[in-house]
Amino acid sequence: MRKRSHRVRSVLAVVAAVVLGAAGCAGGDGRAPAPEGTKARAARPPVWDRSPDSIAAVGDSITRGFDACTVLSDCPEVSWATGSDARVDSLAVRLLGVTGAAEHSWNYAVTGARMADLPEQMERAASRSPELVTVMVGANDACRASASAMTSVADFRADFEEAMGTLRSALPKTQVYVSSVPNLKRLWSEGRTNVLGKQVWKLGICPSMLGDADDLTSAAMLRRDTVQQRVVAYNKVLKEVCAKDRRCRFDGNAVYDYRFGTDQLSHWDWFHPSKDGQARLAEIAYRRITARNP
Repeated sequence: MRKRSHRVRSVLAVVAAVVLGAAGCAGGDGRAPAPEGTKARAARPPVWDRSPDSIAAVGDSITRGFDACTVLSDCPEVSWATGSDARVDSLAVRLLGVTGAAEHSWNYAVTGARMADLPEQMERAASRSPELVTVMVGANDACRASASAMTSVADFRADFEEAMGTLRSALPKTQVYVSSVPNLKRLWSEGRTNVLGKQVWKLGICPSMLGDADDLTSAAMLRRDTVQQRVVAYNKVLKEVCAKDRRCRFDGNAVYDYRFGTDQLSHWDWFHPSKDGQARLAEIAYRRITARNP
C-alpha cells in the first residue's frame, strides 16, 4: 500500500513539474515566448541602407557630365551622381546635403571608359571606403568604330564580375547601385534631327550607332539594330550579376527605358545628357536607392 502511495505521489510530482514548467515558459499574457534568437533577428537592420553617408561614382562620360557644359569637355559639377550644380540636384546632394556631398562624395568615372576599366576604378573608389558606389558603364562597349568591334557579352560579364569582386574583397558591406546602359538607338533617333549635332557626331562619337546618321538603308538599320541588341544583352548581364549580390541594386532598366527627349540631350552633341538629362538620371537613381524594395 505504501509502495502504491509512493508511486501516486511521484506521478503527481511529475505532472505538477510539467504544469509549472509550462507556466514558467509563458509570457505575462499567457502566450509562449518567441523562440530564442527571434528578437535578435527582428532587431537586425535591413541589408539595404536607404540613407548612406558617403558615395563614390564609377563609370564613363555620362557620370563625368561630358558635353553638358561645353563642347567635348567634362563637367563633373553637373554629374547626376556627385555634382554640385543646384539645377541637377545630384544623387549625392539629395542623400547627403550640399555640405555632405562636397565632403563625402567622389567621382572616379573616366570619359571613354569601358567595362574593362571598371575593376581599376572600383579599386580607387574602395580606397575611400564609401557606403555606396554608383555604377554607370557600358555605352562605350557598344559605341565602337564598328559593330564588330563591340565588347563581347562574355567579356563584359567577366569584367563586371571582376569589378564587383575587387570591391567586395575590400568592402564586403558597401552597397552598389547599377544603372542600365541607355537606349542608344533612341538617342540616335532624337539627335539625328539636329544638323549641328550630326556634325559633332562625325568627330567620332559612337560611330557604331551614329555613323552615317541619315543612312536609312537596310544595311545601316541592321547595324544599328545589332548595336541595340548588344546593349540589351549588356543590361541583362548587369541585372544578373547584381542579383547575386545582396547589397547590389540594379535600376530595373529605368535608364534604358527613359524616353530622353531633346531637352534632356546635350545641345553640343545631341547624344550625351544635358543638365536637364543629368537631373533626370539623378532622380531615377534617388528613387531606386531610397525605395523600400528594389
